[in-house]
Amino acid sequence: MSGTRQIGGLGLAAARAALAPWPTRAAPIHADEYQARLDRARALMRDAGADALLITAGTSLRYFSGVPWAASERLVALLLTATGRPIVICPTFETGSLAAALRIDADVRVWEEHESPYALVAAALAERHAHSLALDPAAPHVVTTKLREALGGQLPADASAIVDGCRRRKSPAELALMRQATAMTLAVHKLAARVLHAGIGNRELVRFIDEAHRALGADNGSTFCIVQFGQATAYPHGLPGEQHLEDDQLVLIDTGCTVEGYHSDITRCYPYGRVDGEVERIWALEQAAQRAAFEAVRPGVRCEAVDAAARAVVERAGLGPDYRLPGIPHRTGHGCGMAIHEAPYLVRGDATPLAPGMCASDEPMIVVPERFGVRLEDHFHVTDDGAAWFTEPSPAIDQPFA
Repeated sequence: MSGTRQIGGLGLAAARAALAPWPTRAAPIHADEYQARLDRARALMRDAGADALLITAGTSLRYFSGVPWAASERLVALLLTATGRPIVICPTFETGSLAAALRIDADVRVWEEHESPYALVAAALAERHAHSLALDPAAPHVVTTKLREALGGQLPADASAIVDGCRRRKSPAELALMRQATAMTLAVHKLAARVLHAGIGNRELVRFIDEAHRALGADNGSTFCIVQFGQATAYPHGLPGEQHLEDDQLVLIDTGCTVEGYHSDITRCYPYGRVDGEVERIWALEQAAQRAAFEAVRPGVRCEAVDAAARAVVERAGLGPDYRLPGIPHRTGHGCGMAIHEAPYLVRGDATPLAPGMCASDEPMIVVPERFGVRLEDHFHVTDDGAAWFTEPSPAIDQPFA
């Protein structure tokens, strides 16, 4: 039982036949932009009183150097000092792979399996006369411990202000990559809605969504995928186990991918068939709260004010207040870029002033406990005078796509 031309009515074979590599791909980050990022980090280091910055494997290492490696027990890190070439610390046996991934001009210093990479960091700091070190806030605790031992008891400072100060405002090239990622995920959402039919399992749909992301050319298929039907929609991140779609059930699909490491994250919620008036009322309230948050965005406005704008809509309708249910159980949104959740956050207590280039989700989910939940999620970026959507929000409960 399909509600509109956008929901149901398409077989999986026909949906797969519609998949093709994305026709116009955004350009990767250029070498000049990597250099600008390092220059910006050095300026923020000076402001923070730090002589050096150590970035460990993860999204920030990719941001500053192009190396897309995840953290492991072996230290791979970028050491940036006030002057001189950046230094990359790397296991000797990984140098070939490093050379293929590295996008900056750097001095590579290697260590064998029985040697301490932290001694290399300490030696490089002494060589560059760097006395104060700021450490990547995403570094594992063991890195802090080993560094402190290598530095004679000195505890590295928190580099959050430096890292976030570089990453939270996206460049035109970053915005273009995010536009591609979000456009691809929206296209996948449209196909997923069309293949719905009574009896389809949520796990089958998750597999199709991953397959579709891969076919379009996402880095590694879906980065995540939540598919929930009926009562399971009342749980923001779903329930475990297999579910099968029934007629006249609410559907919630939340998924995303990456392009050159930049994330998409979109949620659509709509009925398969007909739902009762209370679901329709809450859906309309969710739409209004999402719109209110978006309209509150402009440069200089604090992140927490955007969260307050969404909550005010819901509270005027008699829900909440705060995180009480029925109502909004979590923040209105999160920053997004090379990490799916990153600073800043649209939540009470985050007083970060919005600025052009910042990107965030807008998803003030409303939950009616043990019955259903409605989440509409699109992302925006801050402009010089307001905000712009990456993807257009759902126009109506039975029309999930503009």
